[in-house]
Amino acid sequence: MEKLSNAVLDELLTGVTTPAEVDSLYSQLLQRVINRSLEAEMDVHLGFNRHEKQENGRRQNTRNGTTEKIVKGTFGELQIETPRDREGTFKPQLVKKRQVRLGGMEDKIMALYSRGMTTRDIESALVDLYGVTVSHSVISEVTEAVEDEVKAWRNRPLEEVYPIVWIDGIVVKVRIDNHVQNRAAHVALGVNLQGEKDVLGIWMAEHEGAKFWHSAMVELQNRGVKDIFIVCMDGLTGLPEAVNAVFPRTQTQRCVVHLIRASLRYVAHKDSAAVVVAMQGIYRASTVIEAEEALLKFEEEWGTKYRGAVNLWKNNWVDIIPFFQFPSEVRKVIYTTNTIESLNMVLRKATRNRRIFQGDDSALKFLFLAVRMASKKWNHINGWKTALHSFSIVFGEDRVKF
Repeated sequence: MEKLSNAVLDELLTGVTTPAEVDSLYSQLLQRVINRSLEAEMDVHLGFNRHEKQENGRRQNTRNGTTEKIVKGTFGELQIETPRDREGTFKPQLVKKRQVRLGGMEDKIMALYSRGMTTRDIESALVDLYGVTVSHSVISEVTEAVEDEVKAWRNRPLEEVYPIVWIDGIVVKVRIDNHVQNRAAHVALGVNLQGEKDVLGIWMAEHEGAKFWHSAMVELQNRGVKDIFIVCMDGLTGLPEAVNAVFPRTQTQRCVVHLIRASLRYVAHKDSAAVVVAMQGIYRASTVIEAEEALLKFEEEWGTKYRGAVNLWKNNWVDIIPFFQFPSEVRKVIYTTNTIESLNMVLRKATRNRRIFQGDDSALKFLFLAVRMASKKWNHINGWKTALHSFSIVFGEDRVKF
């Protein structure tokens, strides 16, 4: 676009003497540009311009007037005229249906909100950072508008195969029926065949158990998941049984890091370093046989004094040993939930300023925004080609090439 001449600019600015009048002029120009752009979108959608002559008879789809709405922007309210078509198939992209604010300030509000700031905090921050006053009620409107996105995200189709899914959770305080309760927000983080991470779902629960986890697994199945190779988890009640009921070929892997922490609850501080060394002999073993020998040695050395710690390993042995099927570089990815714990650290940091959520929906909305923010920095899983090759050997090429 060529630069406007000084004469044209002078004409536009005739009578404009204050910053408020500049803002008003900008709003009028922006409103006109947006409305013209929406008309251009309709031209592309229909395949012909407004005044273009029709050929070969009457066209099936034509314009059908406009719908007016007010959209709020940084410099005030804009009257937007969205074109309609007779078939109702036009979906504007510049200003989408049900959109009530222009993207610039809306994005800033959502970024601050997803980092844990309250609406009052955001109101102050926008004044300090941008010199813009946005009311508490408008900020609430912007954050509430994301609820439709959350619903769409929670119901979106998933891929058919996820070689690894990690499941872990954080505790948030939620107000239910005027009482504050601790609710577990369970997060399922999957990695697809290309080595890309994706949060598959977030579920709120007061009590976990086989019934709860079965419904969560069925939800993943209904959204398109047909196969999971390994589910890595902490000792979540009923989860292994629920996984195998819905995905019978899936192996469940107990998180060794969580197991070590749980074991040390039974151990006096003065013995903790020695007990950790003994446990390292188990999960760092080269083979299952060597690991079983290390477990016997652990029991002989500490079983009398710390029977509870030893029993944790023995009682969970079936869910501990699956990772021994893989080379060392793949084991580190599988036997620990560190991958999802790094995500949970982001979620905990974000929720630190939000002490109490007003219901499960409020918590889910906030966690969704935090996940969206965190996912922008995600990279592919390191050594994924090696892992995929190992999966094809252990689980079969037919599952890897599903």
